[in-house]
Amino acid sequence: MNLIRRGLSLVSAGIRTQYAAITAPVSPAPKPLALPSLLPTPGQSLLARTMASLAQMHRTGPHIKHRKSRNPLNGNPFAKGVVLKTLIKKPKKPNSANRKCVLVRLSNGKEMVAYVPGIGHNLQEHNIVLVRVGRLKDCPGVKLKCVRGVHDLPHVVKPKP
Repeated sequence: MNLIRRGLSLVSAGIRTQYAAITAPVSPAPKPLALPSLLPTPGQSLLARTMASLAQMHRTGPHIKHRKSRNPLNGNPFAKGVVLKTLIKKPKKPNSANRKCVLVRLSNGKEMVAYVPGIGHNLQEHNIVLVRVGRLKDCPGVKLKCVRGVHDLPHVVKPKP
């Protein structure tokens, strides 16, 4: 609002000086008009000048940030993929185990690492697996899990007593 008020006062000051110049005789040395500066003074910040008024905020509505989706499968729940390589990943600091993972080329063209849950698997290169979204907290970069019992990855075999 300050800018609008200042702008109106500048315009009215300009009209007054033009009107005074037309009606009054021209003086030899006119005094320069002291216009208020639009730059912020040392006590003000530039942010205070650019804040939107309540009317502007009401007119435009709330400012909503559109964040990029973190879903590795672009919103799809599952994706089919071909195993390129079987991997053994080491978890982060407090945990110590070997996580069985596979490098998979997905149907959408991405190559990602997927975790194989359960005890034991027989995955090799060129096997087909179905992967779902589910990250492995203690292995960095592993954002997918294989689904057991679909395509070439069988269910976990129950140990015989």
